Amino acid sequence: MRRVIRVFWGRRPEPVESVAARWRQTLEQVAPLLSSVPAVAELRWRQVRASGPPTPVSVGELVSLLIDAQSAEPWSDRVGVGLRVIAGTTAGLELEISGVAGGEPEYLLQSTVLAVESPEGVVIDEVGLLAMLATIWEPDFGDVTDDAILDALEDDAGYTVGEPVVGRVGYLSPGRARLVPHGEAMARIDLPSGGVLLTVADPGDVEAVVDGYRRLDAAGVLRPLATPLERATL
Repeated sequence: MRRVIRVFWGRRPEPVESVAARWRQTLEQVAPLLSSVPAVAELRWRQVRASGPPTPVSVGELVSLLIDAQSAEPWSDRVGVGLRVIAGTTAGLELEISGVAGGEPEYLLQSTVLAVESPEGVVIDEVGLLAMLATIWEPDFGDVTDDAILDALEDDAGYTVGEPVVGRVGYLSPGRARLVPHGEAMARIDLPSGGVLLTVADPGDVEAVVDGYRRLDAAGVLRPLATPLERATL
């Protein structure tokens, strides 16, 4: 089963050392949240580049890797510096984390995306993984989603790629969390940052995700950041 845990934010320039620190926390905290998954101790991160095979990467190398990536992309000071890493186990767990951060984009959101593919029946702590990404990357919004959810939101709810969205689990920054209607029935977890995690639907209940998205969108919770982007969050 494949699911994607994503967080997005707007304009937030940062030195490469700060971006590397966020990456380091992310790589160090993924495995503990998957501790119940068979053979998770086998996970070893490898960097995926535009050409050539994936190469081993350690957290101590992150600053130099990001500096190299920044140098290779002339527009990285605007759009952000990118990195993509993968890891897997002999038990069928496959992870990929990709992100673009540290820039001053005018129209394109920055993001960190964790894709998790696991054998059927393996329980993945989706809420914990989204909470981890939200805490580390301080995004505007985030979700736990899959292809079926995204297709339904586009087809049935008018969702457009790049706009704020929730999946079967959603994260909202403090400014968005304050707009959630009083009495909304979704289960919520308030984070120390002031942001909130919402459980929108059970796995597989795509219709409930669409209904939840519509309610939040109608309440103004999911309105896009104004462009050209001037801030990271609503």
